[in-house]
Amino acid sequence: MADDSNPMTAAAGSLKDFFAMQGEAMRGMMSGQGVESLAPQGMDAGELAEWAATNAQLQQLWLDFATHQATAAAQKAAKGANPIDPAQWLVISQSMLGQLPKGMFEASAKLAQDQMQLWSGMMERFVAGATGGKLTEAPEAAALPKSDRRFADPAWREHPAFLLLHQTYLMLADYFRQSVKGMDGLDRAKRQQLDFAVSALAEAMSPDNFLALNPVVLKRTMESRGQNLVRGMQHLINDMKRGQLTHTDPDAFRLGENLAATPGKVVHETALYQLIQYSPSTDTVLEVPLIIFPPWINRFYILDLTPKKSFIKWAVDQGLSVFVVSWKSADESMGDVVWDDYIRAQMDAIDHVRARLDVPAVHTIGYCVAGTTLAATLAILSRRGEAEKVKSATFFTAQVDFEKSGDLKNFIDDGQLEMIGKLSSQQGYLDGRYLAAAFNALRGRDLIWNYVVNNYLLGEDYPAFDLLHWNGDVTNLPAKWHGAYLRDLYRDNKLVVPDALEADGTPIDLTCVATPSFVQAGREDHIAPAESVWRITQHFTGPMDFLLAGSGHIAGVVNPPAAGKYQYWVGDSTAPSLKAFVEGATEHPGSWWPHWLEWLHRQSDSRVPAQGKRVPGSKGDRVIEDAPGRYVKTR
Repeated sequence: MADDSNPMTAAAGSLKDFFAMQGEAMRGMMSGQGVESLAPQGMDAGELAEWAATNAQLQQLWLDFATHQATAAAQKAAKGANPIDPAQWLVISQSMLGQLPKGMFEASAKLAQDQMQLWSGMMERFVAGATGGKLTEAPEAAALPKSDRRFADPAWREHPAFLLLHQTYLMLADYFRQSVKGMDGLDRAKRQQLDFAVSALAEAMSPDNFLALNPVVLKRTMESRGQNLVRGMQHLINDMKRGQLTHTDPDAFRLGENLAATPGKVVHETALYQLIQYSPSTDTVLEVPLIIFPPWINRFYILDLTPKKSFIKWAVDQGLSVFVVSWKSADESMGDVVWDDYIRAQMDAIDHVRARLDVPAVHTIGYCVAGTTLAATLAILSRRGEAEKVKSATFFTAQVDFEKSGDLKNFIDDGQLEMIGKLSSQQGYLDGRYLAAAFNALRGRDLIWNYVVNNYLLGEDYPAFDLLHWNGDVTNLPAKWHGAYLRDLYRDNKLVVPDALEADGTPIDLTCVATPSFVQAGREDHIAPAESVWRITQHFTGPMDFLLAGSGHIAGVVNPPAAGKYQYWVGDSTAPSLKAFVEGATEHPGSWWPHWLEWLHRQSDSRVPAQGKRVPGSKGDRVIEDAPGRYVKTR
């Protein structure tokens, strides 16, 4: 049985089979055999020639790609490189699927396969017998109970076959999900893993993902004489060559021009990171500077997208002296990099900014995994009697307690860790495309299958979307540190056990952290669930302000005031639980950024002139290069 759960393989197989069928039909048509039964009514010789030309284009594209892949595979083998293509993202989760209750998985797979075969046969008969007239909508459509935006197009209801097909699919998918909820003898973790796997399988087998089962695609194919398939095949081939799905126009954005364009200079550099200081836009600035630690699993410019969305530009315009760390994407030289190195890097950046601006302390922000690391850094500084170096700490969607860390735990068990280790062992780092694929799988319907349909089957052009461009700009991770992070934090939850971990020779105890802290969580965050982020309030001992933002892991953070979107809740940060916090919280419309700024001013409100080294690259100030620097551009 073919692995149709892999989006690129499934799309390729679907297209390949259809092209073979089309080729046979075209050859039959051009030779005068079976024209009456295969061609839609009214097709003339000119239209037949167009279809033949389309088929030739498709076959040539596939032949060229096969030649390219064979050459690339031989080159990889000669170099001893990992032969697994990161496009094959399901490799990461295959061991998880292998642990499902065997009887249920086999029954589910066989039932779904039989359904697809049944309806594929129906579609072949329907297409062969179609007369070309407009199909009327089945009268039963209004009474059907299940709706889904994947099947919103009227074409899914205009013919009984498509109507019954997608309704049957929705009912079966719901049946299997409910079966998981009703199974006995499963612990909480196994049930969550099983539910995730069944949902992923159901999304992969949706009929809209298959060319021959999607009436919208069939209609587009007939209208364009198959040119949508030619464009889709080119998109598919490009993605398979680069080893990851494309979500946005790759030529629409350029770093330093329309992304990551806030003016600044690289003022410090190590083998692990560059430190960028941004040029002030106000006459005076807050005396205490701000250092932002973004996650090293992504590029830092998530906080410096287009000017209207840039948190960094907004913070500069509010009179903050802003620094940001730009982490280096891992390469072979970073095979021995571990968590200690990232903690030392954070402490190095803090000390460098303090010395550069001659200030005793800095404000800090840690986003996602960099926030997790910032918590450990604060604990170490406290243990060493150096807590006063950090005036305040802000955490964007950061976890320290991983007991309720969400769907990512479905990728983290012994089998998964072993597989990830194999993928990264040869070169000393994990190719960022694997991680991007895992994150995409958490929202497979929106970030995988939606693009399979739109870009591979419908042949639509890619949109110009800055956030999706960033999402696809992957970063490699040091293999040793990534493996330890998954084992020690996600799986074993050691960070919240006092002195269970140490870094740079100092044991880590989060209860030592008394630094004033601001914690932001996203209400719909599927990567760092709000319930998990909330747990930080139960481990730190200093003053704490918790804020719950609307939306998720990215949009909940990147929400500029001018956009007027979403909302946020503030309440009793000492509440015994997130539920209690929400029950007593007050909702406010729009962005939470101004609320955070007011909190920052309460920590320290003195201002100084924006001059001297507050202006990077000013007279007498030696800098390395212009922002955004080399590291963010290294692939």
